[in-house]
Amino acid sequence: MTTLNVGHSEVRSINPVDMAEDLAGANDWAVERQGDDELTMFISGEYTDMQLRVFWRENYKTLQFACLFDLKVPEGSKTNIYQTIGMINERMWIGHFEFWAEENVLLYRHASLSGDPMVGAISEDHMITMVETALGECERFYPVFQFVMWGGQSPAEAIEAAMLECVGSA
Repeated sequence: MTTLNVGHSEVRSINPVDMAEDLAGANDWAVERQGDDELTMFISGEYTDMQLRVFWRENYKTLQFACLFDLKVPEGSKTNIYQTIGMINERMWIGHFEFWAEENVLLYRHASLSGDPMVGAISEDHMITMVETALGECERFYPVFQFVMWGGQSPAEAIEAAMLECVGSA
């Protein structure tokens, strides 16, 4: 932890990866720490298991999240997956989905600059919002990828089917 003096007040900069580790502990998520600036959280979602990786880049004062699905893309589905990702990303306000062909991995990725580049501080609320956003987007769009890969639907059909919101109760 770094302590900086700014004028008459003291400002403390906390490593955001430490904060992410505390958040994981509070939610009983398994954690694997790769160093001071990198952490992987293992999370069971509604549809699948996910790895939420957190990276802090001190020199850029940037916090990056990569949320990987426990999902492998079949060889014959890759073209449709790229099209699906493009259509989903058009709807995204924060973050984006990617497919890393070499590793055969689908993931959601988002980066955020710290609130104050002089201090490098990421607030606890900011951390929680980023984690909730990453997990929420993965949960929201996971069925779309399933519909395309295993349901035989076109990307447009899959997105439409997954985006239907049920209102009321039966």
